[in-house]
Amino acid sequence: MHVQEWLETIPAVAVYALVGVVIGIESLGIPLPGEIVLVSSALLASQHGDINPYVLGACASIGAVVGDSIGYAIGRKGGRPLLTKLGKRFPKHFSEANVGLAERSFQKWGMWAVFFGRFVALLRIFAGPLAGVLRMPYWKFLIANVLGGILWAGGTTAVIYTVGIVAEAWLKRFSWLGLVVAVLIGLASMLIIKNRAKKAAAAAQARSEADRTATAAAGAGAGAE
Repeated sequence: MHVQEWLETIPAVAVYALVGVVIGIESLGIPLPGEIVLVSSALLASQHGDINPYVLGACASIGAVVGDSIGYAIGRKGGRPLLTKLGKRFPKHFSEANVGLAERSFQKWGMWAVFFGRFVALLRIFAGPLAGVLRMPYWKFLIANVLGGILWAGGTTAVIYTVGIVAEAWLKRFSWLGLVVAVLIGLASMLIIKNRAKKAAAAAQARSEADRTATAAAGAGAGAE
C-alpha cells in the first residue's frame, strides 16, 4: 500500500485523542515526547484530509492546560517530597540540578516562567508540579497556563501544518522519504532544545557548587578567627 493511502486509513479521532493524552501526561510532569507527537500529527493533518488542524490544535491546547492544572494540584499536595520521589524515578529529568534551575526560573520570572516554560522541553514538564510545590497563586498559574498552552499548541500546529501544505508537492514526489525527513527535522529541533537545557543545568549546578564551596570556606575562616 502506498504511504499516502495508508495515512488515509488512520481515524482522525485517534490522532486527536493521542495528541491530547500524550501532551496532557507530559504536562502532568511525566516525561513524554509531547512536542514530537504534536509536530508529527500536524504534519499528518497537512496530508490527511479528515484531520482538522483546528480540532487538532484545540485538543493539544486542552491536553496542555488540563495536564498542567492536574500537575499543579499534585505538586501543591505533594510538596517537595514529591520532587524527591520524581528525582528517583526520573533522574535525568528531575535531577537536583534541573529542579534547581527550574526553581530559580520560577522565583525570578513568576507566572512568566509558566507561560514561556511551555516552549522549553525541560520547563514544560516542571511547570505544573513545581508551580504547585512553590504555591504560586492558582489564578496566576491558570492565566499563564491557558495563554501559554494555547499559544504553544495552536502556534505549533499552525506553523507545522502550513509547512506541510506548502511542501505537499515535494512530499508527494518523495512519498515516505519526505515524511521521514520532516519528522527527523522535528526530532532534531527537540534534541537541540534538550542539549541547551542540559548545558544550562550543568552551568547552574557548577555555580551552585561554587557558591557552596565559597560559603563553606567563609564559614571555616570565621571559625578560625
